[in-house]
Amino acid sequence: MKTHFIGGLSGFLTDDRRYELLFNSLQYLVFLPTVFFLYWITPHKLRVPLLLVASYVFYMSWKPIYGLLIFGLTLGNFLLVPYMARSVKRKKLWLGIVIAANLITLAIFKYATFALTTVHDGLNMAGIDWKEPHLHIILPLGISFFVFEFIHYAMEVYRGKPEVKNFPKFALFASFFPTQIAGPIKRYQDFIPQLDIKAKFKWEYLDEGMQLILMGLAKKVLLADNLALVVQAGYSHPESFSSLDLWLCTYAFAFQIFFDFAGYTDIARGSALLFGYKVPINFNLPYIASNVADFWHRWHISLSTWLRDYLYIPLGGSRCGKWMNYRNLFITMALGGLWHGAGMHFLLWGIYQGVILIAHKEYRRGIEAVGFLKQFAETKAYHWFSVLATFHLVCIGWVFFRAE
Repeated sequence: MKTHFIGGLSGFLTDDRRYELLFNSLQYLVFLPTVFFLYWITPHKLRVPLLLVASYVFYMSWKPIYGLLIFGLTLGNFLLVPYMARSVKRKKLWLGIVIAANLITLAIFKYATFALTTVHDGLNMAGIDWKEPHLHIILPLGISFFVFEFIHYAMEVYRGKPEVKNFPKFALFASFFPTQIAGPIKRYQDFIPQLDIKAKFKWEYLDEGMQLILMGLAKKVLLADNLALVVQAGYSHPESFSSLDLWLCTYAFAFQIFFDFAGYTDIARGSALLFGYKVPINFNLPYIASNVADFWHRWHISLSTWLRDYLYIPLGGSRCGKWMNYRNLFITMALGGLWHGAGMHFLLWGIYQGVILIAHKEYRRGIEAVGFLKQFAETKAYHWFSVLATFHLVCIGWVFFRAE
């Protein structure tokens, strides 16, 4: 079966999906204007239910049964998180239960087959013949995104933020169709208040929204999909190409994944803007980053800030000794790599990112300790050398990410 690479978020997704409403599909070209027209002629109090129904139609067009999955998780979090907030003595316990329930659901659908395969391969290496069961689990689209949004919601309510008391609004927060496939990961305190605004149609919504959608389609269809042909040829038969060819192939993948992912994000932001809603920016010229830390401030911003706020900081962040800080950074990036997909190459990519981030911290310490190097590091020549070096470090990481 054919595969599509959706921005590197869920790895390679099986393409047996004639009815799936992908952003660059003919179905979406009909679906989006229809919902847009109905939304702006509908009274304000009915707009959330309308978008909620549209979002479930969008999601269930791929595999209807998975509508029950997102609904079940939505209902469970809607009921359990306020219960956690009202608990006095066992608040932390209930937070753990809510997070565990979300992560276990994600693990079953995304990592169960990977875990069984890993155990099977490990036993085979030890000379033990074990036939693992075939689970036939199909990865639900967007599950990594809405599970992370649920965990964010639980963590923020645990920290004292108000819970959402309106179920349709909470359900739309999780299922909002522009952000279902490839994010960005939304924050409920930013998204939910927008649902209460009695907005009137403005031509700027259509103008700015369509600009983003068309720009996103150009990135995805004209650039990413054509670069994918070069990348596929190189990574399918690397032995047939020279070292220079493989470097060019690696550069091609760096821009393929950027244009693919950034294109989907632009379409998501543009689609949301058609209804007057704003979702987070996810990219800020990542390939002109001057170091790997700067790269992660520019690449997949909604994920990197989520990992910082709900994994890195709870582990201790930088508020501890140097080596504990490096441990926290390493764990965060390794798990961040595994979030992208169930495969050892995703884990290795995350580990690589953790290692080069730690190396960057040590490198900066060394630069700061030597006077003339510190002065040189402030020059434009050093800046552009750093941009070039950072780009190549990132490209080396993409080899781990892409290679099968």
